[in-house]
Amino acid sequence: MFCVREVSHMLNVSEKTVYRLVQRSLLKASKALRHLRITAESVENFIAGE
Repeated sequence: MFCVREVSHMLNVSEKTVYRLVQRSLLKASKALRHLRITAESVENFIAGE
């Protein structure tokens, strides 16, 4: 599981864009103590274009 900052660096986008991708259900995330955690599988699928 990755935090928003890590995913933004991986995808070379802003943190705000990562939040928008989660909101649009393009990235699957879960909340852990008020923080979003994005699954590695979700990031891989997004990069692959699935």
